[in-house]
Amino acid sequence: MNATKMNLKGNWNVVKGKLKQAYGELTDDDLKFVEGQEDELVGRIQKRIGSTASDVQHLLEKYNRP
Repeated sequence: MNATKMNLKGNWNVVKGKLKQAYGELTDDDLKFVEGQEDELVGRIQKRIGSTASDVQHLLEKYNRP
């Protein structure tokens, strides 16, 4: 997820919007992005949608593509 970590900051609002559309149960608190704390972000999303960390990382990569 290294490339995703580096690119999330600039595209985060777009990624966040796509995640909220796909998973309406996600809140703004769940999707709070703090640079350097990407693992915590993955954990919050994972817990809320009931998925694995690997699946969440794939979602972030998918929604981070242009």
